[in-house]
Amino acid sequence: MKIDVFAFGTTNWSEVERIEHPGETGRAYWRTQLFGEKPNQIRVRMVEYTPGYLADHWCQKGHILFCVEGELETMLEDGRKFILTAGMSYQVGDNAEPHQSRTTTGAKLFIVD
Repeated sequence: MKIDVFAFGTTNWSEVERIEHPGETGRAYWRTQLFGEKPNQIRVRMVEYTPGYLADHWCQKGHILFCVEGELETMLEDGRKFILTAGMSYQVGDNAEPHQSRTTTGAKLFIVD
């Protein structure tokens, strides 16, 4: 990730539009902000997964992901599984390790990619 110059700003996440993204099961709700100019634009999201959410794809995008609330299970394509609880994070690079997320209890995440 390259962070080019852009002005200082603050985000009130409750004022950012909430967009629904259905999973294989459950739903994800994204609040998304974009910063900087393409091709080095940074996407910052506050994401809420409903209980029972399972992503409908294996993601190959790199992220820095922080678990704000709840519990998130992330599976890697090679079979490894990782559990994040509130206060934990993970980071993975673009095209490094395909991953898929799910939660039984629901989760709120802060994601930068």
